[in-house]
Amino acid sequence: MRRKNDILWKGMMEEVFDDLLRFLFPEAEQLVDMDRGFDFLDKELAEMYPEPDKLSDTRYVDKLVKVHLLNGSEQWFLVHLEVQGYSDKLFAERMFRYYYRIFDKYQKPVTTLAIFTGPDGKNMPVSYRHNFMGTKLIYKYNTCCITDYADEMLMTSNNPFAMVLLAAKTALLSEKVLEEKLLNQKLLIARLLYKKDIFSRKKIEAVLTFLNNYILFEHEETNRIFEKQLDQITGKTHTMGIIEQVAEMRAEMKASKARTEERETIVKRLLSETELSPEKIASLAGVSIDTVEKIKKSLHSK
Repeated sequence: MRRKNDILWKGMMEEVFDDLLRFLFPEAEQLVDMDRGFDFLDKELAEMYPEPDKLSDTRYVDKLVKVHLLNGSEQWFLVHLEVQGYSDKLFAERMFRYYYRIFDKYQKPVTTLAIFTGPDGKNMPVSYRHNFMGTKLIYKYNTCCITDYADEMLMTSNNPFAMVLLAAKTALLSEKVLEEKLLNQKLLIARLLYKKDIFSRKKIEAVLTFLNNYILFEHEETNRIFEKQLDQITGKTHTMGIIEQVAEMRAEMKASKARTEERETIVKRLLSETELSPEKIASLAGVSIDTVEKIKKSLHSK
């Protein structure tokens, strides 16, 4: 099963945004000053288009990114990025509304990209059209449908964002394939991240965190098998941003009134993957120290 939220996409994209540009825009390397970094204007975007009725599990991500040009000047442009995981008849209109509000505020060039991650991505609209009494408007934006890319092409790519797309494709098929096959595919992606030996550690951790949480297994035993084999792949040289992941999971649980067993899962993971004290684990997981000690004893007794 797949976690239905946008936290993973948002966090991952900020770490591999330069790779996203290189993968989806062939001319980006000649236009963009990659070394200067990027400014993520999520707060500004939310202020321009407040959505008080937006559900907490809405499956789309919207980001606004300030990108500097390579000519050495102070010129810059904006990338409006949308990740959409379900069919929405108002999607194209929403994209247009974003565009004119962004352009009206900044008066800078804007390019837009929609990444379709759902099963009906090929049927999503690629433009917004309006025609009334001789006045015509056509707003066309860039699109990326994850199912358009062959697994072989993604696996041989030397771009970290290709691994993200491969993970997203795997998650899309998670309800149609056996869990064993899903496990093998997830491990394959993890091996590719390390085997290529060309990605920075920070990028590997970002993509690995995305992979580990975006593709979930129904059975706890499968999770244990994955984590054990992942330790062998990585040499357990890092904890995949475990503290940050726990903070995100806590926020999600608070919003959804998560069950006790979900907190116990967090405790088990912290006990197995970190050397934190019982007090620290109790604080992170939102449980009592006694609960941590009981779970610790149960793990040691196995």
